[in-house]
Amino acid sequence: MSVEVLLITPPFTQLNTPYPATAYLKGFLETQGISSFQCDLGLEVILQWFRAESLTLMFDQVEEAKNELSANASRILHLRQAYIETIEPVIGFLQGKDPMLAHRICMPGFLPQASRFAQGKDLDFSFGNTGLQDKAKYLGTLYLEDLADFIQECVDEHFGFSRYAERLARSAHHFDELASALQNDLSFTDKILLSLLEEKLQQWQPRLVALSIPFPGNLFSALRIGQYIRKHHPHLKIAWGGGFPNTELRSLSEPRVFQYVDFICLDDGEAPFEILWRYMQQGGDPSMLKRTFMLQQDLVVYQNGSLQRDYKQSETGTPNYQDLLLRDYISVLEVTNPMHRLWSDGRWNKLTMAHGCYWRQCTFCDISLSYIQDYEPLNAKLICDRIETILEQTGESGFHFVDEAAPPSLMKELAIEIIRRKIKISWWTNIRFEKSFTRDLCFLLKAAGCIGVSGGLEVASDRLLALIQKGVTVAQVSIVNKHFTEAGIMVHAYLMYGFPTQTAQETIDSLETVRQMFEAGILKSAYWHQFAMTAHSPVGMQPEKYGVTRDPKSVGPFANNDVVHDDPKGAHHEIYSAGLKKSLFNYMNQHCIDDPLQHWFDHKIPKTTIAPGYVRQLIDNDQLPVCKDNQKVFWWGEIPKAERQTKSKKGRQWEVLILTFETITETVTISLPVDSGTWFLSMMKEMSFSNPQALLFSALRASYEEAGLEDFDLFWYNKPISTLYKYGLWVV
Repeated sequence: MSVEVLLITPPFTQLNTPYPATAYLKGFLETQGISSFQCDLGLEVILQWFRAESLTLMFDQVEEAKNELSANASRILHLRQAYIETIEPVIGFLQGKDPMLAHRICMPGFLPQASRFAQGKDLDFSFGNTGLQDKAKYLGTLYLEDLADFIQECVDEHFGFSRYAERLARSAHHFDELASALQNDLSFTDKILLSLLEEKLQQWQPRLVALSIPFPGNLFSALRIGQYIRKHHPHLKIAWGGGFPNTELRSLSEPRVFQYVDFICLDDGEAPFEILWRYMQQGGDPSMLKRTFMLQQDLVVYQNGSLQRDYKQSETGTPNYQDLLLRDYISVLEVTNPMHRLWSDGRWNKLTMAHGCYWRQCTFCDISLSYIQDYEPLNAKLICDRIETILEQTGESGFHFVDEAAPPSLMKELAIEIIRRKIKISWWTNIRFEKSFTRDLCFLLKAAGCIGVSGGLEVASDRLLALIQKGVTVAQVSIVNKHFTEAGIMVHAYLMYGFPTQTAQETIDSLETVRQMFEAGILKSAYWHQFAMTAHSPVGMQPEKYGVTRDPKSVGPFANNDVVHDDPKGAHHEIYSAGLKKSLFNYMNQHCIDDPLQHWFDHKIPKTTIAPGYVRQLIDNDQLPVCKDNQKVFWWGEIPKAERQTKSKKGRQWEVLILTFETITETVTISLPVDSGTWFLSMMKEMSFSNPQALLFSALRASYEEAGLEDFDLFWYNKPISTLYKYGLWVV
């Protein structure tokens, strides 16, 4: 059995779902008739690590070393037999293969407990008496994290569930430290990795090994793989691609890297990979490769002479998740927050609605690079075709659209197509907090299966949002978040501190704004990160424009993306990190929301200038929607039952039309005048999603007036009709 290309994701990315790069490339290779096999060695290494046999070897090794251990590691070692006996059942439970084990996991005395369990004392608040599966998943996660702490202290300092040796790769302007680490003895993790690699090479006999390296935490394992192949399979060629090379290695000049790889391709991989494969098959002039680094006469050469265009996203084929061990991924519950858990819990088929970013103006972002700059949306029908294909491939109905920022107009059309095809999926995506996300659009997205959105609030300060060129204001974000929340869609905000010229006052005011958003219930989860200047962002390319200076030493022959900088006008940002993160962790768990901000910091902070109730006032000022003529009108539901009734008051009688709507959750009735109610009832079929030609609002108004009825606006915006948005009447 053999294939032409072995596609590998090296350790580590996510435990719960595969990173999609190899699935995308495999789908493309199928369109070219190039055979391939893909594997997530990150998952497979974890599954080998966390089994009874491996833990036994690990504990034996630690006992033989007789090194001095911390109290926590000593406790874990003392409980070694309990860990060995429980590890495989717990992994099976977290894979969803033995849900009944939850009862035992939640009972004291089954799982050995070390220091991580100290953070899980108030479980009744989070899970109550009924959240048995989630409680067990949370306890199982703490159990694994205890073992990971032990591994890091006693066996492999580089170990991490979602990254490996990340410190060596992050901001590695020079290759020296990595080169030195590669000469060290193989770690326990390395040995597992290389054993699995050898099995794959023997089984599939590839001609080319292609490694996708999305993050710094995948780099060292990729180098180890290259080192092994060079020694034991020197005839094989090795290629790299992925997010790390695309952002970090664009100015590569370090020849030592090519002791571990033959070709490094940048940006969209389809065309460069196809041309590289043809070059390997047929030979020819290497200068005609596309966006590819290689070594020639001991010099790193960037080959980009090919005139072949890149493939459009519609031409690259459907991502193919075959080969991956989809039933073996491990769902963990690191935090109990229902939105935050989506990143680590559950199997999500990753897909994109569009290549690049339709906004591409944020000054902290790599907007000069292809993955942001080259915006190309797909159409809703093709996206739905791919959804249906992947549903058939995987049997999993969860989708994570990993767009830089999903376009609202495309999200609308996708939602309409999903509803028309009656596709039942749950999905979430990344967005900008656009004013386009109206109340009705959010309800439409919910009906199509949208369960959550994540977007960049960044610094919750209008001055800094303008400097970032985010294109939003705090007021706009608040109102959009209200719309999503009212529709039942969870909202996650990416938050930033330390943007150039940001003051201590602005940091504290930003925290207070975020606190009020949690207090108002319009934010479900969030995450703070400290601003990092990147070489390909507007701030990195023109630092003087933003009042900062670059450190000229933060450039070298290897990785050049993160740039050390000095911000003389800004605050001492590092001292706010712990307080910001601690407060946010509590807000996400509905704890201490009313506590003074000073509570979270061990140093004096400025008093906030944000007025109490500021966010509540913003969302209370949300205006009722005014429909536009070119918007589409939809009714999502059954045709209501109509019944005439006679009303009387003060001796006067008149007839009304009672419309009774049977929704999924309740029975709703409205009362309308007979003439306008009869007209409205007659239009409901035209508003249906089954109507291939969507009804425009202008056509709805014209029909009302042609029927001889008076004052359409009074009818449409009056209470009986204006409340039906909750049940499926939307103008989008």
